[in-house]
Amino acid sequence: MKPVVSNRIIFILIALGSSFLVTGCDSSESNPQSAAPPAPEVGVVIIKPQDLMLSTELAGRTTPFLIAEVRPQVSGIIQRRGFEEGSEVKQGQSLYQIDPASYQASHDVARAVLARDEAMLNTAELKLRRYKELIASKAISQEAFDEADAASKQAKATVAMDKAAVKSAQINLAYTEIRAPIAGRIGRSSVTQGALVTASQSAALATIQQLDPIYVDLNQSSADLLRLKRALSDGDLKRPDNAALSISLILADGSQYAHQGELQFTEVSVDEITGTVTLRAKFPNPDQLLLPGMFVRAMVEEGVRSDAILAPQQAVTRDARGNAIAMVLNPDNKVEARTLVTERAVGNQWLISQGLAAGDRLIVDGLQKIRPGAEARAVILPDPAGAVSSAQTK
Repeated sequence: MKPVVSNRIIFILIALGSSFLVTGCDSSESNPQSAAPPAPEVGVVIIKPQDLMLSTELAGRTTPFLIAEVRPQVSGIIQRRGFEEGSEVKQGQSLYQIDPASYQASHDVARAVLARDEAMLNTAELKLRRYKELIASKAISQEAFDEADAASKQAKATVAMDKAAVKSAQINLAYTEIRAPIAGRIGRSSVTQGALVTASQSAALATIQQLDPIYVDLNQSSADLLRLKRALSDGDLKRPDNAALSISLILADGSQYAHQGELQFTEVSVDEITGTVTLRAKFPNPDQLLLPGMFVRAMVEEGVRSDAILAPQQAVTRDARGNAIAMVLNPDNKVEARTLVTERAVGNQWLISQGLAAGDRLIVDGLQKIRPGAEARAVILPDPAGAVSSAQTK
C-alpha cells in the first residue's frame, strides 16, 4: 500500500507544478510592464520666420519744449503782478508793471529836445537855401556859404540823434511793463509788489515753460549706436522709407503713456564721462501729464528685421558654460540638442540669430521626459508669435 500512496503524491505534485508553470507563463505574457514603453509626447512649435520691428529700451528725462526766464530790462519798483502762479499765460501777456514815472519823464524830455532841434534844422535849411541864391551872384563869400552848409548838416545829425533818443526812451518806457515772451505755464514769482528790481539781474522774476509738446532726452551708449548703424548699413535692419520711427514711453509708475513720440535728432558728439549719445524725441502732452524732469523709459524703434526667428523662452536652457541650448525634434522623431545664439529678448521670446531654421520643430513642453537621441511624439502647439507686442512686430 505504501508505494501506491507515494505515486499518488508524486502525481499530484507534478500536476500542481504544471499548473503553476502555465499560470506563470500566462501572467508574464499579460503583464504590460514587460513590453517596450511608448515614446513620450512633447509639445512643439513650428519655427516660422517673420518680419520683426526691433525696439530698444532707453532711459531719459523730460525737458520743456520752450523755456524762458523772465527778467527785468529796466530798473524800478514793482507796482503790480498780473498773473497767478502756476497758471497758463499767453505770449505777450502782462506779467509785471514797473513804476514808469521816471521813464515817462525821460521820454517826454527826449521828445521836447527833438522838437527844439527840428526847429533849429528848419532854420538852418532856410538859411542854406538863401545862401545858395546869394553865392550864385557872389553876394556872399564862399566861407559864409560853407558855414551855412555845415550848420544845416549838423542840425540834421542832431535831429537824427534826438530821434534815436526818443526811440530809446520809448523802448525803456515799454520795458516797464514786463510781458510773457512765450506761452506756457508760469511758475512761482520770486518778487512781490513793492520789490526793487534791476536791469538784467541774475535772479529771474519767474520762469515760463511750454509743456505741449514736450521733449524727452534719451541716453544711448555709443557701442549700441555703432551696432545699430552697422546693422542698417549691412541690411540686417531696414527702416521704412520717409517714415519717422515712433517711440513709446513707460512712466515711472510702470504705466504706458498714451501718446507716441517721434525722434527729432541725435547729438553729434559723445559724452566723454558716460560714453553715451543723447537722442531727443518730441511727444504731445495735451493733458500735461509729463512734467519737466520726470524719469521715463522709452521703447525706441530701430528697424525691421526680415525673416527673424523667435523662440519661446521656456524652450531655451543654459549649459554649464552659459551657452543657450534647445531641443528639436528631427524628421525621424528623434530629439536633437541645438546650440543657439540669442541676440535679445522680445516679449517672452528670444530672437535667435543661429541654431534654428524655418520648419524646425522646437520642443517647448515635456522637456523633462526626453533626452538627446530618444524618440518622441510631437503635439503641435499654437504659434506663440502673439506673445510679441504689436509695437515690436510688423
